Amino acid sequence: MLSAFVNFVLDAVHGMGYWGIVFLMALESSFVPFPSEVVVPPAGYLAAQGKMNIYFVVLSGVAGSVIGALVNYFIAVYMGRGLLKKYGRYLFLNEEKFAKVDGFFLKHGEVTTFTGRLIPVIRQYISFPAGLAGMNIPKFCFYTGLGAGIWVVVLAWVGFFIGNNPELMHSKLKTISILLLVFVAVIIVCYFYFQKKRKKAV
Repeated sequence: MLSAFVNFVLDAVHGMGYWGIVFLMALESSFVPFPSEVVVPPAGYLAAQGKMNIYFVVLSGVAGSVIGALVNYFIAVYMGRGLLKKYGRYLFLNEEKFAKVDGFFLKHGEVTTFTGRLIPVIRQYISFPAGLAGMNIPKFCFYTGLGAGIWVVVLAWVGFFIGNNPELMHSKLKTISILLLVFVAVIIVCYFYFQKKRKKAV
């Protein structure tokens, strides 16, 4: 049964090609709950068999992630601020708190966007506060692509080397996810440490 499912996913990914990866990763990166683990590792495994190119797999995955993130970004730009101002009180978000959140993201948006792309669940929704705060779009795309790129490379690497063993792949991804969370924590601590140090120097 599991073998049949794996073959079905492999055939589906192979049939859709690189544009399929772009589309599915855009879904995963937007507000649609679609797991990237179902898309990139099978493509990585197909690359190991010579049926796809591993570099194009990674580029397609990153491109899809950025496109999906931009969808959320512009939803927040054109709809989010008005909705929050209208209904924010029900979420305990008054004007003062909203301004603080806004200011925080404008000041620390780069590191927040980058690290957010490496955290499960958060990666799908980190684009909303970026859009609400009106984060610079080129910067937003760069840091989104950087964070998404790390995750896509991990998925492609796992698929390339152990994509034929779903149980081992799941175990490795779980371990790598924990290591990435530690990595994110280290980055955040270092970032705020140097921010504090810079303020003291000034």
